[in-house]
Amino acid sequence: MNSSYRRTPLRLLAGVSGAVALTLLAVAGCSTGSGSSSPAAASPSASATASAPASSSSAAAVPLVVYSAQGYDSAMTKAFTKATGIPVKLDDNSTGPLLSQIELSRNNPDWGLLWVDGATAFAGLDQQGLLLKGFEPGVSWNSLGSQSVPADKSYVPTGVTLMGIVAYNKAKVSNPPATWQALESSAWKGQVGMNDPSQSGPTYPLIAGVMNYLGGVSSGEKYFESLKANGLIIHPTNGPTLQALTSGQINLALVQSSAAIGATFTDKNIGLEYLNPATLLPSAIGIDAKASPQVQAEAEKFAEFVLSPAGQHVMQTGDPTGDSLYYPVVQGVSPLPGLPSLASVKTQSINPYTWGPQEAAINNWFDSSIVR
Repeated sequence: MNSSYRRTPLRLLAGVSGAVALTLLAVAGCSTGSGSSSPAAASPSASATASAPASSSSAAAVPLVVYSAQGYDSAMTKAFTKATGIPVKLDDNSTGPLLSQIELSRNNPDWGLLWVDGATAFAGLDQQGLLLKGFEPGVSWNSLGSQSVPADKSYVPTGVTLMGIVAYNKAKVSNPPATWQALESSAWKGQVGMNDPSQSGPTYPLIAGVMNYLGGVSSGEKYFESLKANGLIIHPTNGPTLQALTSGQINLALVQSSAAIGATFTDKNIGLEYLNPATLLPSAIGIDAKASPQVQAEAEKFAEFVLSPAGQHVMQTGDPTGDSLYYPVVQGVSPLPGLPSLASVKTQSINPYTWGPQEAAINNWFDSSIVR
């Protein structure tokens, strides 16, 4: 996820044709599951990083190719290799390019697992037969986790953030909007910014969430047309949208919760408002259905490590002002300080298998009708 200022690469590969790009959009996106979780004052102990046993068969291991858009992925892959002896080749990129690579190499894939935000992306891959089905780590899910596991167990949830968060300039905004409808007011003309869903993986779930809340695609299209008429400003991803906020180009930024919360750590002039409702956005791991049995076994070990106490410690320390600001999906792990209790936020889930197949068409409409 592009949840910090440092990550602003475009999500579509240069040179991909319009037809291919449209196909790729069909597998990008977000969110499922619901539940609540209470924050605690501390993350898992650093000593937990030593809890995973080293592999006795590391000499026979082959490199596990990890496609990831997570801010803590480098720290995680290093910790995994240290704990298991399994070598990892990390391809860290934004969600769009990673999904493009999977699509373009579908007949001869070179990836072992994918780790990005958005259950709709995984639902799309699953419907194309590209994900290993039937695997579930032996962990104790909390309510968020159990409700985020797909029926066919084709991907593994690893955490949850929210879409539909307004980061605002406290020096200029004393009474921020609290509802989606409030953003249509002339009081906010030319002051609202958001990301481009063709480049920002978590943004399609935001759009789908609005459409789900308003009752359908047509109502959602009218809503975003209203925002455009009111001067909506589009930037590629979370980072540039937040930079537009801090530079004064906009006063309200619709971004991912982890990026918004992290921004308040570095800029005390940024405030947050959680719109009613915010959409739950799970991060997840999917395993290549065409990989060798050995690679699939290594990928399963990686997913298990991520959800272990050692792995959760890495997730909560690897990107402390960005992707580490997530809601855990396993029992015994609490959110980091600074995250509100989900019980205090009005949230909704969207069905990834309902909204995933519509992603290409909706993103194409958004780019042609709202971005341009």
